[in-house]
Amino acid sequence: MNLFHALLLGIIQGLTEFIPVSSTAHLLIGQGLLGIPSSDLVFAFLVIIQLGTILSLLVLYWKDLLALVRAFFARPFSTPGNRLAWNIIIATIPAALIGYLLRDAVEALFHRPLLEASIRLFSAAVLLSLAEWTGKRSRHLDSMTWLDALIIGVFQVIAVFPGASRSGTTISGGMLRGFDRPSAARFAFLMSIPIMIGAGGYQMLDVARLPGLADFLPALAVGFVSAAVVGWFAVRWLIGYLSKRSLYAFAIYCAVAGVVLLIANFL
Repeated sequence: MNLFHALLLGIIQGLTEFIPVSSTAHLLIGQGLLGIPSSDLVFAFLVIIQLGTILSLLVLYWKDLLALVRAFFARPFSTPGNRLAWNIIIATIPAALIGYLLRDAVEALFHRPLLEASIRLFSAAVLLSLAEWTGKRSRHLDSMTWLDALIIGVFQVIAVFPGASRSGTTISGGMLRGFDRPSAARFAFLMSIPIMIGAGGYQMLDVARLPGLADFLPALAVGFVSAAVVGWFAVRWLIGYLSKRSLYAFAIYCAVAGVVLLIANFL
């Protein structure tokens, strides 16, 4: 992998981590088109650039996160800020638990990555369409209950598996609970921060022990920075887009991409 490859993969990660089209599937496509063979170092690269997109969320939502930390120490569920903080914690529990219990099974799914990616893309297409078709889109975050948070957290479990779209599944979960698109997206991004930091930190323990990692640092730096910068713009763009437009365009894209990957898998 050269620096140009690292830049392109970082851009792909930044664009697709938050836009509901599955970052894993697109990174696999990019890796294949660029002719980059799978290896432990390439896996380390993909882990580290994911941390770049987490940084973009932390930068974009730092005021919200600081307010949530302060509100957390109030009496549980006594203020809107405290309720949101607790709801994020509740929503994080299902994916954290399933991700830990099934981590070996999830990693084994990468033996047929294109097939798994196509299945998850089809799943995203169905969820996004269902959310648009049935969602009432009349609620805001101040009306969220612990049950809403738990159900949306169960949707995040789908994103534990390779090829699933974290933002797509969680935004769909929020809309199916009646939240409008911007509210569902904001909660999806906030609730993704703890699980992404936890998963990235856990994987970094293995990545740090890889031989030859030091020689790979320039590529890692390029990928990390490009993912962070592009991710910041992608989140801002998506929030503005969802305030005026539906998710059907992403659903159609996921369906078409799923068909292409399914054909590529059998070829």
